[in-house]
Order: sequence, then structure tokens, then C-alpha cells
Amino acid sequence: MRILIAPDKFKGSLTAGDAAAAIRAGFDSVFSGAEFDLVPVADGGEGTAEIFRQALGGEHVEIASHDALGREITASYSLIPGEIAVIDMSSASGLWRISDDQRDPLRSSTFGTGELVADAIARGAKDLIIGLGGSATNDGGAGMAAALGWKFLDEKGEPIPSRPSEFLRFHRIVTPEARAFRSVTGLCDVKNPLLGELGATKVFGPQKGATPEMQVTLERSLEHLAHLFADQFGIDHANSPGAGAAGGLGFGLLAFCGGSLEPGFQAVSRLMDLENKVRLADLVLTGEGRLDAQSLQGKAPYEIGRLAASHGKPVIGFAGLVDEEFPELDACVPIANGPLTLDESRQRAAELLRSAAERTARLLKIKL
Repeated sequence: MRILIAPDKFKGSLTAGDAAAAIRAGFDSVFSGAEFDLVPVADGGEGTAEIFRQALGGEHVEIASHDALGREITASYSLIPGEIAVIDMSSASGLWRISDDQRDPLRSSTFGTGELVADAIARGAKDLIIGLGGSATNDGGAGMAAALGWKFLDEKGEPIPSRPSEFLRFHRIVTPEARAFRSVTGLCDVKNPLLGELGATKVFGPQKGATPEMQVTLERSLEHLAHLFADQFGIDHANSPGAGAAGGLGFGLLAFCGGSLEPGFQAVSRLMDLENKVRLADLVLTGEGRLDAQSLQGKAPYEIGRLAASHGKPVIGFAGLVDEEFPELDACVPIANGPLTLDESRQRAAELLRSAAERTARLLKIKL
């Protein structure tokens, strides 16, 4: 029996690799003779850079940077052979760095992500892959652009800080002197445009601390940024699918980097030769921290379920919380074995996942 184990991270608890190891431990205790193929995956969110580095080799780079609120931090990315850098924007500009009472998307910036990009370019990277997920920002990528040398000026030609609270003062955008990279690809698991009811502010702003009043200002600010860019450079990226990803960083990569956007899972799937591994498997096991309606937007377990179904392979998904059942998964298994607080479930995530995998394996063995 060949079992493919391909989970995403359990956010705040387990990396994708840790999750794969826990699932294997549970199944191995029941199907000790099985052949296991562990393939930790990502969909462009947190952990993507590490997935690429593990698959392709390379260097884990740590540098001094700034979080979304401008505080000094240490952030990291992966430098891959072949002049490639893979950067999780969440490493510097992630929501995980900001406590609930400090979240303020009007002041938050992707400048730290731009610092990672600039450092990678300085080390010789020509092709940049940026995972768009887990952001604390809603700045349309203006902060990243500022770190790469773009300038935003007022009517008097004075530079303006690249924070959304200042966007309405932008009068002119000045490009950097030179472009020192070959390509930029943003990996995202959403198709939201920058503006409107399905845009960055309305859909994702609340989880970043945006009150209804704040959302009005943020929307006007992003609209001003997008229209100013379109007027100056003749290209309107506001309605491009994925432009609203990571608080509009998708838009920023298109506009300020001349980049492209790609579904994150597709890129990781190609990298890992995942379709062939699914084809060879007898059973596919996947999972992430939460299976809910957002999982339908291209997140890894949903896409793995679709891939497995296309090859007629049974697939089981594990999650800390199951809000919704999916026809793409033959079964969704919540890992909690009793009433638990969120902190308890996070602290015991590996133990709970291993136990849930073992229970599931025993049920499968009875059937087999």
C-alpha cells in the first residue's frame, strides 16, 4: 500500500513538514508495511519559501528588516540555486507579528517585504517568487515599492510616506533608476481584485483590524493609488485577478515590478511533481489548520482533493477545525478528541494530529 501524505501547515501550530510527520506516525502505527511518500505542500502562504528550499536546496537567509508597523525584526527568505529567491511576504509583513490590539492597516506597510526583495537582488537573485498570504497590510504594495526605490510625491514634489493613511496626498509616482531583476512572480490562493465588494479592503480588511470607518478610507486610498498609477503609466491593474491578494500586494507586484500572478498551489504542485505522486498512490492524506469556505479558493487541501479525484484516488483531509465538508475530500477529520481551548489545541497539535491519523487508520484497516 502506497500512501501519499501532502498536508499544508496547521497555522500557528505545525509546519507542513511537522504535520506530514505526525500523520505518518499515526498511520505507520497501524499500516507499518505501507510505503509512505511525504510531500509537505503550500499554496503561496506562510511556509512556501521553506517548501521550495527543501525541494531545491539553497540557503536560508536571515536579515534585519521591519514588520508591518515599522518595528525592527529579523525576517528570512530562501535563496535557491539558479539566481532564484523565494520570499514569504508574511515573514516580514505578516499578521502573525501583530497582536490583536495593535492591528492598524492604515499605518501598516509592506516596506519590510521590499527589504527582503532588495536584499535578495543584492545577493544576485534575478527571478523572485513571492508568496502572498498572511498579510497584516492593506497598502497595495506601495511600501514594498518604496523599499525598492519608488517615490511617492505630493503636489510640491515632497516625498510622502508609503502608508495608506497618506495615499490621498500622493500626486506623482517616480520610478527607480534601474530594474535589477529578471522576473517577479506572486503566488496567491485568491482571485480577488484590488477594489470593490470583493476587493482587498472589504474582504480581508476586517481580519487586519479595519473598522467600517477605516475601510472607507482604505478603499479610497487604494483607489487613488491605482488610478494615479494608471493615469501616469497607462496600465490599470486594479481588476486583475489576484490584485487584492495580501492587502493589494498582488497589485503592487503587477504595477511596480511588472510581475505576474499565479495560483500558489499550481506552482508548488509542479515543483513537487505532485500529480505523478497522486497517480502512484493508493491513498492520499492532506490537511491544514482549518477547512472552511476559504479552502475553496485554491487552498492546498481542496486542490489536492480535486487532483486525487481526477485520478480516482481516495483522499482524507485532517484539520484542527472542520467548518464545511467538501465533495472533493472523501472524509474530513477534525483532530480534536474533546473540548479544547484554542491555545490547548495549538500546543497539542502534533499529538492530536497523530492520534487522529491513528484512529482513521484503524477504521480503514477494519474496512480493508
